Amino acid sequence: MIYKTFFKGLVLVALAFAQPIFAQTTYQTPPKSIADLFTAPATPSVTFNKDGSMMMILDRTEAPSIEDLAQPELRIGGIRINPAISGPSRAGGFTNIKIKKTRSGEEIQIKGLPSNPKMNGFSLSLDEKYLAFTQTESNGISLWVVDMTTYEAKKLTEPILNQVFGNSVAWLPDNSIIIKAVNPSRGAMPKAPLAPAGPVIQETSGNAAPSRTYQDLLANPYDETLFAYFMDSQLMKVSLDGSKSPIGKPAMIKSMDISPDGNYLLIESIQKPFSYLVPADRFPYSVEIWTTSGEIVKTLAQIPLDEVRPTGFDATVTGPRGISWRADQAATLYWAEAQDKGDPKVKVVERDIVYTLSAPFTGDKKKLVGTTLRFGGINWSDDSFAILNERWFASRVEKRSVINPSNPAQAPKVIIERSSDDLYNDPGNPLFTRNAFGRNVLMRKGELVFMTSEGAGPEGSMPFLSTFNTSTKEQKILWRSQAPYYERVSKVLAADATEFITIKEGTDLQPNYWLINTKKRIAPIQLTSFAHPYESIKGIKKQLVTYKRKDGLNLSAVVYTPEGYDPAKDGRLPVLMWAYPREYKSAADAAQVRGSKYTFTRLSWGSPIYWVTRGYAIMDQTEMPIVGEGDQEPNDFFIEQLVANAEAAIDHIVELGVGDRNRIAVGGHSYGAFMTANLLSHTNIFAAGIARSGAYNRTLTPFGFQYEQRTYWEAPEVYFNMSPFSFADKVKTPILLIHGEADNNSGTFPIQSERYYNALKGHGATTRLVFLPHESHGYAAKESVLHTLWEMDTWLEKYVKNRK
Repeated sequence: MIYKTFFKGLVLVALAFAQPIFAQTTYQTPPKSIADLFTAPATPSVTFNKDGSMMMILDRTEAPSIEDLAQPELRIGGIRINPAISGPSRAGGFTNIKIKKTRSGEEIQIKGLPSNPKMNGFSLSLDEKYLAFTQTESNGISLWVVDMTTYEAKKLTEPILNQVFGNSVAWLPDNSIIIKAVNPSRGAMPKAPLAPAGPVIQETSGNAAPSRTYQDLLANPYDETLFAYFMDSQLMKVSLDGSKSPIGKPAMIKSMDISPDGNYLLIESIQKPFSYLVPADRFPYSVEIWTTSGEIVKTLAQIPLDEVRPTGFDATVTGPRGISWRADQAATLYWAEAQDKGDPKVKVVERDIVYTLSAPFTGDKKKLVGTTLRFGGINWSDDSFAILNERWFASRVEKRSVINPSNPAQAPKVIIERSSDDLYNDPGNPLFTRNAFGRNVLMRKGELVFMTSEGAGPEGSMPFLSTFNTSTKEQKILWRSQAPYYERVSKVLAADATEFITIKEGTDLQPNYWLINTKKRIAPIQLTSFAHPYESIKGIKKQLVTYKRKDGLNLSAVVYTPEGYDPAKDGRLPVLMWAYPREYKSAADAAQVRGSKYTFTRLSWGSPIYWVTRGYAIMDQTEMPIVGEGDQEPNDFFIEQLVANAEAAIDHIVELGVGDRNRIAVGGHSYGAFMTANLLSHTNIFAAGIARSGAYNRTLTPFGFQYEQRTYWEAPEVYFNMSPFSFADKVKTPILLIHGEADNNSGTFPIQSERYYNALKGHGATTRLVFLPHESHGYAAKESVLHTLWEMDTWLEKYVKNRK
C-alpha cells in the first residue's frame, strides 16, 4: 500500500512537471507613477580633457526597443555579435556632443554629427586638437573625427571597423589614427551547412580541466568558422583627410596597443585550436611587437589554450600574462609570470615575478620585482618611483609597495597592507595625471601621493581628497565631503590639489559638477545645471538605518518612505526589502556601514525605489553579510546567517513603527534572487518574494559560484544546502520568478528558473515564471523593463499590500 501511494505520487509529480509552462502574452505597462519615473530623461555623461579646461557633455540614447534587441545575433566564443555590423549586438550609444569651457561656461554644439547618431568610443588626440568617435550604422561601424578648433565633425571612413573583440581605434602622436578594420578580403559570411558533417566530439586524456559555467560558447565546427570569420581583421592607418593604408597582415586580432612613443604596436592575435569549454579570451594567442608600419619586430610569446587551470580565485595561468607598456617609458613592456604554476595551493617564496623588456627588444627579459601575493598591477610614475599592487582573494589581503624601477635589487617598501573588505581604514586610490606621452602616471610630489577615498565610517561615506606620505605612511586630508551632501572629486586641476572639480549630490539634489579652490578660499562655482529627473519623488524621506543581528553583528540599510509619511498618523506600511548577500572573512569588516544617506535617489531599471510611489516603505541595500573567519568558509554558515540577517531587518523596520510585519516582501536580482529563494525555503517570515535572473541549483555550477572557491566534490553538502531547488517542497510563500531568456551571465542559465519553477509547481507552491524574450542578465528593452515593473507591481499588490 505504501509502495502504491509512493508510486502514485511520483506519477502525479511527473505529470505536473510535464505540463507546458509557457504562455505568450503581450507586454504590459505598470501604473503611471512607476512608468513616468522609468521613462524620465537620462542625465548626460561628462568627461574632461587633460587639464580640465574643457568638458565634453554627451546625451545618451533612450532604452532600446524590443525590435532593436530582436535583430539577428550570434552568440559564439562567449561574445555576442551583430553580424550586420561586425560589432557588439547590445551596445548603446550617445546622441549628441556639446563642449563646455570649464571656467567661462561657454557651451558649444558640435556641428555635422551623424543624422541618426549612435556614437561611442570618444578619444582625444594627444595634442587634443581632434576628437575621434565611432558611429554605428545599419551595415557597420564608421570612424568620425571632430576638429576641436572649428567644432565640426566629419566622417573619416566608411563603416569598416571591426569591433567584435577589443579596442579598434588608437591615436598616433602625428594625429593619424590606427584602426582595426574588417579584413577587406574576408568575403561573404559563411552559410550554415544543410546537415552536419558528423557528431560533435570532445575528449580529454586525463588532465583535470575544471571550468566555471560559461555561456555562449562555441558548440560545433560551423560556430568555429563563424568565429574565425568575424575575428578576421586588418589594421589600417587613417589620416585626417580620410586616406588609409594597411598595416601588417590580416589576423584574428584580439587587441592592439601603441607604445607611448608611438613607434611600436603590441598585437595579440587569437590562434587555433579553439575551445568548446571556455570563452574566446582564453583561446590560444600570439603576442607580437610590430612597428607602426607593420613589420614584425619580435614574437614575444605564444600563449596556449587556457582550459586547464587550478581552482580558486587566486589561480591563474602559467607563462606571461598582462603584457602592457610602461606608462613612464617610451617603449618598455612589462608582464607577470606565476612561479607557483598558477596554483594557489603551491607554497612558494615568490608567487609572481614581474619582468620588463625595452626597445629594440633584442635583449633578454629582466626581472623587475617579485611578489608574495598575486600580482595586481603597477601604478607608474618615473624610473625612480612606482607602486606595486598585490592581492590574495582567499584572505582578502591587498598590499601596495613602493618600488624603484631603476634599481630592481632594492626591496619593495610596503606602504599599505589591509583587508580589501575594511572600508573604514581604506586610504583610497591614487590620482593620476598625464605625462608627455599622454599616459596616466601617479600624481605625486616627492614622497607624497595624492589619493581619493570613499571615506567610509559609522555615519556612512564621506569621500575625501588627501596626500599619502609613502615614507611615514601618514595621510593628510586636504578636503572632505560635508553633510548633508555626498560629494566626490572628479578631476584635479592644480598640481598641489588646491583646485579640483567635484560631483556634488544630495538626497533630492541632482548630481552636478562644481569647481572648488581651497587656496583662494572663494565660493565653489557650479559648472553644470542638470535638471532633477524625478520631480514626483522629490519629497520622499531617505534615511540610513543601523541595527544589530542576534549575534551582535551591526547591520545597515537605506529606508525610503513616501512623501509626507508620518508613522504616528498614517500607520504601518507594506515593505519591499531588496538585498544582495556578500561574503566576508571578518565580522568586524562585515559590520561596517556601507553607502551614504546623502546620495541622490537615482533610479535604474532594476531599482526597488519605484514602489515608494505606490505607498510602500523600501529597505534598499539591506546588508546580508555572510561571515566565515580564519579557516572557516562563509558559505558553511550561509543559511543560518542569511535568516538571521532577514529577521534582524524585519524586526528593525517594525520597531521603527514603519513596517507591517505581515506585509513584507523580499527581492533581489542575480545572487539576490538566489538569496530570496533561500529565504523563502527556510522561513515563513515574508508575505512574498521576487527573484530576478537567479541560480537555484548549485550542482549546475559545480566548479564554484559567486565567491565559493570549492568544487561540488569538495563540499557537496554546501552545494546541496545552498540550493533552493533542494528545498522546493518547503516553499509556502508566493514567489515571482523573472529571467531574461538570453541570459549570458556565468551560472544563471535560464534553465535555472525553468527547473526551479517546475520543482515549485510540482509541490504546489504559488509561483509565476516570466521569461523576457531577447533579454540578457540585465534587462534593456523599454518594453521588457516596463513589463517587469508591471509584473512586480501586480505581485506586490496582490500578495503584499492587499494580503488576505
